[in-house]
Amino acid sequence: MATEIKVPTLGESVTEATIGQWFKATGDAVQADEPLVELETDKVTIEVPAPVSGTMGDIVAPEGETVEVGALLAMLLEGEGEAAAPAPKKEAPKEEAAPAAAPAPAAQSAAPTSMPPAPSAAKMMTEQKVDPASVSGTGVRGQVLKGDVINAIAGGVTAPSGSAPQPAAKRPASAPEDAAREERVRMTKLRQTIARRLKDAQNTAAMLTTFNDVDMSAVMGMRKQYKDLFEKKHGVRLGFMGFFAKAICKALEEIPAVNAEIDGTDLVYKHFVHLGVAVGSPRGLVVPVLRDADQKSLSEIEKEIADFGRRARDGQLTIEEMQGGTFTVSNGGVYGSMMSTPILNAPQSGILGMHRIEERPVVRNGEIVIRPMMYLALSYDHRVVDGKEAVTFLVRIKESLEDPQRLVMDI
Repeated sequence: MATEIKVPTLGESVTEATIGQWFKATGDAVQADEPLVELETDKVTIEVPAPVSGTMGDIVAPEGETVEVGALLAMLLEGEGEAAAPAPKKEAPKEEAAPAAAPAPAAQSAAPTSMPPAPSAAKMMTEQKVDPASVSGTGVRGQVLKGDVINAIAGGVTAPSGSAPQPAAKRPASAPEDAAREERVRMTKLRQTIARRLKDAQNTAAMLTTFNDVDMSAVMGMRKQYKDLFEKKHGVRLGFMGFFAKAICKALEEIPAVNAEIDGTDLVYKHFVHLGVAVGSPRGLVVPVLRDADQKSLSEIEKEIADFGRRARDGQLTIEEMQGGTFTVSNGGVYGSMMSTPILNAPQSGILGMHRIEERPVVRNGEIVIRPMMYLALSYDHRVVDGKEAVTFLVRIKESLEDPQRLVMDI
């Protein structure tokens, strides 16, 4: 008996994924619940487990292929591997395309197909003004999928509807002696999405960045004094991110425009804080969301952030955990960054960049002293946030961190 392995439901608004890696080959023994294949979506990487024990049959979708929800990935044959022979019968629908494959010439333009493009692909072609005739489909019977449109745009072979396709914008060819030392690697689904979203944010928002510095002496002193008691009671280390999260929530309460977003001709003010925390992972930057951060204690914040970091490294974050953020904080200081201009996480209107702590000479009461200083950078959407509001927001964070008792006393 054969069991079909299909693409599972991937989450809200996610309709397709890319085959990242097969963990089993045809003929391999498989145990129930053992991961078979890794799927990369726009937001997360998920593993598809085996529903039953058996033997791996034919793999229909190879690594690198874009597949939609419900698409057939492979056949799993219950019992010993000798039963693998009947598996090709399951691929009967492919026979429809076989006669058309023989006369197919090598062509630069998209192959004609009677299949309409996938809804997500049609939407993207309309939004990006892409000529459908310039996109080659890789789906069933040549259907154009969203991944095909993304690849076509990246390759520069598309053209606005109603105009002639433009030639692909190619990078200058490498010298022969250099070409042999180059390596070409296909971008992961996550990396493609990161690239697209960051560029969209630059193209859409009126981004501006304002800076300030903060004396971390008080926070470092409090952390040193209480870190052992804190860890003993709450079972988690006391870091700096908890203080920043509390300071951000306090500042957003006073300056709500930084926690707002544009919806058409409306401004939507959020009377809650879903704080996105940018986390580096082996597959790229991900931003899990700390929901209702303004209602959480310092220990609750530290526990959730530690959990996010661990599961981001293991690729275990869910799509739902990375949706709905209202403001984002990014800590480039853990990598040694002194200063940066972070890019907005659309449709949010603000993102705070933290940086490394460095001892620097500063003037206090007319004297030059050495203090542990950190540069802060607030990038914001000037369509929503005025300069005065942005500067005030950053000053409030500075005040809270330089006098953390303000956070305890709510002043």
